[in-house]
Amino acid sequence: MARAAHEHGVEETAGDAAYRRMRADVVLGRLAPGRKLGLDGLRAIYGVSIGTLREALNRLAAEGLVQAQGQRGFAVAPVSAEDFREVAELRLLLECEAIVTSFAAGDLDWEGQVVAAHHKLAVLERRLLAGAPADPSLWKHYDREFHHALIAACGSRTLLETYAAAYDRFLRYQMVAVVFRGAVAAEQHAALLASALARDGVRACRILHAHVEGCVDHVVRGSALAPFLAGARPARPSPDPAQPARRAR
Repeated sequence: MARAAHEHGVEETAGDAAYRRMRADVVLGRLAPGRKLGLDGLRAIYGVSIGTLREALNRLAAEGLVQAQGQRGFAVAPVSAEDFREVAELRLLLECEAIVTSFAAGDLDWEGQVVAAHHKLAVLERRLLAGAPADPSLWKHYDREFHHALIAACGSRTLLETYAAAYDRFLRYQMVAVVFRGAVAAEQHAALLASALARDGVRACRILHAHVEGCVDHVVRGSALAPFLAGARPARPSPDPAQPARRAR
């Protein structure tokens, strides 16, 4: 099978590349919840064979990002308030466990990485608060980078990998809803940074609970998921998933 160079210099198969691109399109909301994933249409977008697409889709189904529909093919996994809350609970369970260990073990290099990650996130948040246009995927990239930096010193590769998968499922909801809660989110990020530098894992977990649960409540109470719920009128699919259908508020 043909191979392509990955951005970090590691070769990957065409199937790996298609899986990675499709996964990003699902997580970032470019492929909307419930969207039917016709193989012919996907082949035109991702430029790989039907067999390669099936392999990628089965991998995504195992992660809960895509659903196999028997003889009808595949569809992007649906969303619901109940599922969002369950995903949030899993994220909190994993992130709090990792925070306590990471804060205790992190060295000066770890502190520097946390500070650097927060700086990039804070700069973009200030731009959003000022009303400047921003790319939602860049904003969430910096958010993801900061939260991962907080737990990077936990010492468990398995925990980090499991958390990354849970975070991405949570991120999909944020991207679908295009939610930015404004100053409260930025303040909570700053408080998480302060807790990391003080090595106060207990305080950080309290802040994290308020941060994540506040996001869930904001999305659910604001009915941001309504257009994607069962029975709702389906949104017109974009022919190119590289073009997000919505912009950050």
